[in-house]
Amino acid sequence: MYPTGHQMSFQTAPFIVQSPTSMMQLDPKETSSGGGTQNGGGMSQAEFALFNSDRLQSDLEAMGNKIKEHEDNLKFLKSQKNKLDESILKLQVHMGKLHTSGTCTIENTNLQGEDINEQILRQVNSAAGVLSYVQSHHYSEALQLDMTNGVVGVVAKLGKVNDQNLSQALSDYLGTRSMLALVYKDYKSVKPLEKYDNQGNVDRSGAIHGLASSIGRTIEGQFDVICLENLRPYVGKRIAGDPQRRLDLPNPKLPNGEYPPGFLGYAVNLIHIDPAYLLCVTAYGYGLRETLFYSLFSQLQVYKTRVDMISALPCITDGAVSLDGGIIRKTGIFTLGARDVAAANVRFAKPSASQTTGNYSEAERQMNELRWTKEKTLEDIKRAQVLRDHALYNFGKKKEEFVRCLSQTNDFSQMKREQAKKHEAVSNGGLCF
Repeated sequence: MYPTGHQMSFQTAPFIVQSPTSMMQLDPKETSSGGGTQNGGGMSQAEFALFNSDRLQSDLEAMGNKIKEHEDNLKFLKSQKNKLDESILKLQVHMGKLHTSGTCTIENTNLQGEDINEQILRQVNSAAGVLSYVQSHHYSEALQLDMTNGVVGVVAKLGKVNDQNLSQALSDYLGTRSMLALVYKDYKSVKPLEKYDNQGNVDRSGAIHGLASSIGRTIEGQFDVICLENLRPYVGKRIAGDPQRRLDLPNPKLPNGEYPPGFLGYAVNLIHIDPAYLLCVTAYGYGLRETLFYSLFSQLQVYKTRVDMISALPCITDGAVSLDGGIIRKTGIFTLGARDVAAANVRFAKPSASQTTGNYSEAERQMNELRWTKEKTLEDIKRAQVLRDHALYNFGKKKEEFVRCLSQTNDFSQMKREQAKKHEAVSNGGLCF
């Protein structure tokens, strides 16, 4: 506060810190009262510097609080933006499941359950084709029973896919051999499928090969058999409340923290499993999604286009496919060339219309609204960053002024102590150097 009866005068030039050697010489008469030099209207320069430092400190505290407000606002806005990203990604996955056949480019492939049976039966020289034939014709039931005990089914029949382009992409990724793989509960059930002679060669007259011969067929080459009990299952969490028991996999993120555009979901979660197969099929309680499909696809990512897939390379770990035919089998291994629709002899079926839920138009409306809200939030973030940066700049300038003022106050305090010491020496009749 100003001393009573005095008025501060700012007629002099702004105060500038000087080195001790250039400080003005003080007249003993001016310091006889112990107050130091006067600043225009009676306040000493030391008192003025102290008052100014208190004022600057108060200003710094206020500016610091303002910076905190800006930081809190930025933190809130970024949190809102992250939530919007999560909602957009979930809606993208949902829309991927709602693709209608009208948006597909594969022709003449309705792919309902009956068509899958026909596709498998056409593979006349495959193990899956042979077993499907004898089952549908009730042929050699005694031998059939021995080889179908413990069988779950053929991979192509155990899952369905809403979008035919996605069905094509996943079939291309797995290949016909994997699509025709026989799935059994355990290895004990697999053993009757094949017999060997004393030299370890396959006995072409016994087991499934003998069954093939009895109907005029030959199983060519090798075929895959999958034992669910021997697979290493997914042991993480599942999405709470999801009747399809989808896996709770972390969404991919680019190095900048953004979600990759065009990401539709993980292949293992885009497979639709009929309710009859959703029940646990292993002794440890794991279903087909955690065992069979997680083993086949792991965390294979699905994208809308090749461009989206390539732009997401930094966050692809277990491969990716795109609806327009792009395939990355694993990091660094690409499948190039035009898609050959005819080459995919077996594809996943499409669920019936009653199994497909939701409305694509409504999902698009929600997506547009979410993206508009995100754009507005990004604009708010930019404005908040400008305000924060401006406040930080002003805080830095004020801090420099405060440091100079403290230095000036210390100089005056030191000078005052030296003057007091000199006056004491004079009053005692001596000089002190």
